[in-house]
Amino acid sequence: MKLTVIGGGGFRVPQIFQALSAGDARLRVEELWLHDVSAERLDVIGRVLEQLAGELPRPPRVHTTTDLDAALRDADFVFSAIRVGGSAGRITDERTALRLGVLGQETVGPGGLAYALRTVPHALRLAERIAAQAPRAWTINFTNPAGILTEAMRTVLGERVVSICDTPIGLMRRAATGVGRDPRTVDFDYVGLNHLGWLRTLVVDGRDVLPELLASDERLDAIEEARLFGFEWVRALGAIPNEYLFYYYLHREAMARLTGDEPTRGEYLDAQQSRFYARAAAAPEHALELWDATRHERESTYMNESRPPQERHGRRAEDVEGGGYQEVALDLMTALATGEAATMILGVGNDARGDGSLLVPQLTPGAVVEVPCAVDRDGVHPRAIAPLDGEMAGLITTVKASEQLVLAALEQGSRELAWRAFANHPLVDSIAVARQLVEDYCAAMPDVAARLH
Repeated sequence: MKLTVIGGGGFRVPQIFQALSAGDARLRVEELWLHDVSAERLDVIGRVLEQLAGELPRPPRVHTTTDLDAALRDADFVFSAIRVGGSAGRITDERTALRLGVLGQETVGPGGLAYALRTVPHALRLAERIAAQAPRAWTINFTNPAGILTEAMRTVLGERVVSICDTPIGLMRRAATGVGRDPRTVDFDYVGLNHLGWLRTLVVDGRDVLPELLASDERLDAIEEARLFGFEWVRALGAIPNEYLFYYYLHREAMARLTGDEPTRGEYLDAQQSRFYARAAAAPEHALELWDATRHERESTYMNESRPPQERHGRRAEDVEGGGYQEVALDLMTALATGEAATMILGVGNDARGDGSLLVPQLTPGAVVEVPCAVDRDGVHPRAIAPLDGEMAGLITTVKASEQLVLAALEQGSRELAWRAFANHPLVDSIAVARQLVEDYCAAMPDVAARLH
């Protein structure tokens, strides 16, 4: 079996390699192809994998290349993990928004929309090459903003592209553990968009035990999301939100922290990873040691702005260790390749049930939503979810409208539609600011400016 990772020089690729190489991995991948536009980054990550291979029981053969078609040819699975513009692009996304007094974050709000404007054309070209070189491959999209990118790629690849994120399934697993159950033994209802969703039920032996979990301070204390939003708020909702709803529910607090003296997340990662790649290139014999230390620091500081000062540089061990997007991807691959059924939360088309129904009736058929799915050798089968109404439906509908306006702006080459996309987003509070955002992003990104007239 051949797995191709596009963005193979990325920092998190060794985690994929570890998951594939574990002795208890239920799927055997013989060939791992890593593609990147940077030969230097590929060389560093290749060194890390060489050193990891000696510690792991079943490592696949690794090939690195800057030739996209060679990497894709006859692949069984493709992971899309590209970052167009690199970390410098992320810094632009964040700082441009913050200078205008609105949220600067990689996937949420105007920063996420800017990232989509820069990335969608490249994702579409990648989808076209996948269709030409590996038409039967399943494409698993990690690239942010995952919902918008997957929605675009589905116009080329159809149902054979899905997006994954570890935050929804991680939330469900923490909740199941909170009621003392193996996550594999519980049923649940989750609905949302990428980085915007809610766990609404947790069913054990036919009974929803989520109310019992919400009623217990002791149990909620073990769930990072509950601590983030406060126990009273999750009780008021009757659901546990995805952690990224921090930027909506505690927007003022988020802005206060992001506009302080500390570097943005993009600036932090740019400095951290620049050091790692430079040091590993200079001392390749220490590449794995350097990678491991950098990885722990990175994960310990994830979403720093969302946590109180005492936890800002030291997340609880149970919140840092275990799981991750690479484990979600491996579970998905295993179910598709072997037929070993799994239940997962995936980004799929709103019409993916194939029976004429819509998972979220308020959205268009092609909209990508995150819902529980059964996965087996026959594909990805979204489960019906409980009706969505009230404030949850309102927020999802509004944010999805902004995402789809971005896609329409790129398709039609319309700067006016891009303005509407930014103006419609609930985290942009002025149409004048929205227009300036579009102009400033176009000034900073000539490729985007050339597409929008």
